[in-house]
Amino acid sequence: MTKSLAQRTEARSAAEDALLDAAERLLVEAGHAGITTRRLAEEAGVNHGLVHYYFGSNENLLARALERFTERLIERQRKLYAADVPFVEKWRTAMRYLLSEDVAYEKVWLELQALAWNNADLQSRLAHVNDEWRAVLTEAFAEPHRELGIPMPLDALVSLVMTFNTGIIVERLGGVETGHRELLDWIDGWLSS
Repeated sequence: MTKSLAQRTEARSAAEDALLDAAERLLVEAGHAGITTRRLAEEAGVNHGLVHYYFGSNENLLARALERFTERLIERQRKLYAADVPFVEKWRTAMRYLLSEDVAYEKVWLELQALAWNNADLQSRLAHVNDEWRAVLTEAFAEPHRELGIPMPLDALVSLVMTFNTGIIVERLGGVETGHRELLDWIDGWLSS
């Protein structure tokens, strides 16, 4: 007896999710250089031929893992910034995410950034992810930008915050945290005053 279309679709969806989950874990644990098709499949518990059959290449699978991970976090960030609380509380929550809760995502993001340096297709996909984050921050910072009278264009403020976050992430992943707490405390004090 053959499987129904619904069963095949469900099986494919489960295998794709298992591969995406495995890609997230392996990017964090081993980095992109430590990931092979066989290792991805073994981690996911599926046949190694499914990596290329479903995703075309390891790079496509890794990029899709980042995109899926980003979708989850962007949804969370939009809810955070839509909450009816003072902006400083939103900032504090976002910084808590940055410093302690999103470390796995940050590693996935930076692993793929490095991989994209020599891959134009991946650069394009990562630029799209970056644009999604910029849109979230542009929307979130528009009102505080006006209310606080920040003397720079909104796009410049968003770029400053994004590069600030990237700098903290890169340093922290390299074992450097000098001055981070002091900087965040200063920003918190400025926002609170």
